[in-house]
Amino acid sequence: MRQILSAIAVTLPSRSKALITLETLAIGTAGGLLFLWAHLPGGLISGAMAATGVAALYGRRLAVPAIITQAVLVVLGISIGSVVSRELIGHVSAYPITIGLLALATFCSTFGSSYYLQRFHGWDRTSAFLAGSPGALSQITILAVERGADLPGIAVVQTMRVIILTAALPMVLALTGVAPAASAGLTLSVASPTHLVALLAAALAMSLILRILKFPASWMFGAMIASSVLHGAGLVDGGVPAWVRNVALVGIGALIGSRFARMKPKELAGHIHAALGSFAVAIAVTGFFVGIIALTTSVRLSDVVVAFAPGAMDAMLALALTLHIDPIFVGAHHLSRFVFVTIATPGIVHLFGRTQDDVDD
Repeated sequence: MRQILSAIAVTLPSRSKALITLETLAIGTAGGLLFLWAHLPGGLISGAMAATGVAALYGRRLAVPAIITQAVLVVLGISIGSVVSRELIGHVSAYPITIGLLALATFCSTFGSSYYLQRFHGWDRTSAFLAGSPGALSQITILAVERGADLPGIAVVQTMRVIILTAALPMVLALTGVAPAASAGLTLSVASPTHLVALLAAALAMSLILRILKFPASWMFGAMIASSVLHGAGLVDGGVPAWVRNVALVGIGALIGSRFARMKPKELAGHIHAALGSFAVAIAVTGFFVGIIALTTSVRLSDVVVAFAPGAMDAMLALALTLHIDPIFVGAHHLSRFVFVTIATPGIVHLFGRTQDDVDD
């Protein structure tokens, strides 16, 4: 009897761990709401990451337990898959040349940035590749955790890219003759209770299958695949409620920020330097392909710039709507790149990535 009670006590979180979790989520929520209120890039996820990252750098013991992390990943996977629709798939098939060039640009940009980080900053291959992959921050984060990569460094590089793009693109587009206009919001409908149950059941089943197969980041990718199939086939309409998705964004941001606990200010400055150099390489490569399309097609330069910008899909779509740029064209291209990065990254990391302390799934 005593042994059973001891085993139960081991599996239950201690009071100190529970308090650490509550503090982490509270700080992340405060930071996310602040960023959301200030209309800063990344909103909830960036704000939660910044707040918990600063607290961790100043010595607070912060952490997000595995059970919460897994729940967050399933919710995010379902939400990402909810973007897929028959209409959007149809629009993707309408732009074969530019989407093909986007895939090539993504490949070249990723490997160019990765080479820069390895050659000039001494990063390992896995960390450099994940940092150089444009967009899909949540998926990249989970892959970094599972592969034992440099998560704080990856987070700094990815976040700096989104911040710079979101801040600089409106000015660039203004120089090309595109005037900012009133912003519009992106909304997703909420699925019915029956559809929510179907989404959750399919997401958990696919996640468990991928976990058995040792697929990287199985909780998120399993949920995303299940949700994408159900939505793409028209079997399910809508996604999780907005507040649930927002909680998940805060959770993943807090998870990233808590990883800054052992980072020194000098190390952070080095990551920012690496982020700026990596961004310059990515922009140079992407700009080459944007120039080809601008010179050989009738597509507006502003549409191509936003569609090819190596930033987060939600931020670029919001920017497209804000500046009256074709949201269908931008959405189709960012969705295509998202799918390309999501499918290709785990396999490439498995084949070419190496770290000193790979983490078993």
